[in-house]
Amino acid sequence: MADDVTGGGDPSPEDDFQELIRQLFGGAAGDFDPEQLSRLSGMNIDPAMMQAVMRQLQGAFEGADETGISWDMAERQALHIANQEGLGVTAGQRTDLDQAFALATLWLSEATTISELSAPPATLTRGAWVEATLPVWQELAAPVATSIADALTTALSEQAPEDMQGLVQGAGRLMRTVGGSLFASQLGQVVGNLSKEVVSGGDVGIPLMPDGQAAILPQNFADFGRDLEVPEDQLALYVATRELAHARLFRHARWLRLHVISQVTDFARGVHVDTEALEDLATRFDPSEPEELRRAIESGALLPARSEAQDAALARLENLLATVEGWVEVVTEDATSRLPSAQRISEAVRRRRAVGGPAERALGSLVGLEIRPRRMREAAAMWRAVTEAVGPAARDALWDYPDLMPNASDIDDPASLVARLEARARGDEPVRDEMDDALARLLAGEEPGGAAADEASDPPSESDGAGDEGESGAPDDHRPV
Repeated sequence: MADDVTGGGDPSPEDDFQELIRQLFGGAAGDFDPEQLSRLSGMNIDPAMMQAVMRQLQGAFEGADETGISWDMAERQALHIANQEGLGVTAGQRTDLDQAFALATLWLSEATTISELSAPPATLTRGAWVEATLPVWQELAAPVATSIADALTTALSEQAPEDMQGLVQGAGRLMRTVGGSLFASQLGQVVGNLSKEVVSGGDVGIPLMPDGQAAILPQNFADFGRDLEVPEDQLALYVATRELAHARLFRHARWLRLHVISQVTDFARGVHVDTEALEDLATRFDPSEPEELRRAIESGALLPARSEAQDAALARLENLLATVEGWVEVVTEDATSRLPSAQRISEAVRRRRAVGGPAERALGSLVGLEIRPRRMREAAAMWRAVTEAVGPAARDALWDYPDLMPNASDIDDPASLVARLEARARGDEPVRDEMDDALARLLAGEEPGGAAADEASDPPSESDGAGDEGESGAPDDHRPV
């Protein structure tokens, strides 16, 4: 068989296989050479030929899971980029940030009733941030990676004659691995470059860090403060306070993490490959030269314009992220009121989040999603109005359950939310009934019992906004209101 692979003027099985892929993928199934098919008749069970093809694409195959996606490759790519400019955190950086976290913890306790973290905050290298957050990136990106891989194999199968489906099945697995692994490689590059931009664990807005973990990346913190002309100790205090507020919120509202991630993945599952762009690419595709497919994935050229359903999902997600970050901003502002430069730093953080960095924009091209809270100013204004009207305790109690959290209409009309909260404070709200108690028990994770609990098993949800998925779940340690 070795002679067949490396022989003289006759086409090798590798050449025949690549030509087969191009013909099948390009829709030219009627142009097959019978001799070519004869030579390839045993392709599925010929290990020597398949090994030769696999060598050409070795980098794309390593670490692929059952879906054909190599997440190990994504991690290697990300760590390679993250670790290029140094790995260490100096003792001085660690000491300075530990002191900032300690004082920020005290200040936050005056600004919010949400309790402190159980785990100490961390100072992370870029590589450590990649390792800590990549499982979440993988979860968020998997639906898009699967969609691309499925589209490649489907296009291949649909173009093949019926009597060649056995042959195509083996080739389809190959194409699935190529598409999925190239996507994973691009994701690794995006996450690696993002590790050079993020300042803290909650900097992107979504809960990337493990539950209850706050972190700052000293290397990026230094880069962020270089052009602000703000004393470094004040900047460290502000960033530490904001990071702790974000981590405290997600630890307190255990259901919130799943709520955010499920909305991102729901959006991603609606992403489908542009079949016309794929067919155009397929006419030129060479499996031994996957760079064109790589560029198409990286640029987002295979992702069509968003559907109406995706636009609606994106609006819900933006409202949710804005509600979270608006709360974080108001609490941070109250906690850092002693800092002379607090307003200046706050505005710099807000602008930075609104614009996004190059890696964040690359992520948008890759999965069709820009994770930026476009309504953060409006959400912050809502939380400020609530704080001034009913105080921090009643404000923070809105995070106890999904159905209490403000939604899009509350961001649009904070006065209505404030009126409801003030009525609750005066005792003007309707008396709780059996249905309310059963719903509270259900959200608290208690065993349902009785007819009322059965009726409460499908809790009501808002038709729009951040709080529309109360079924995301609540932890066992939630207490009824």
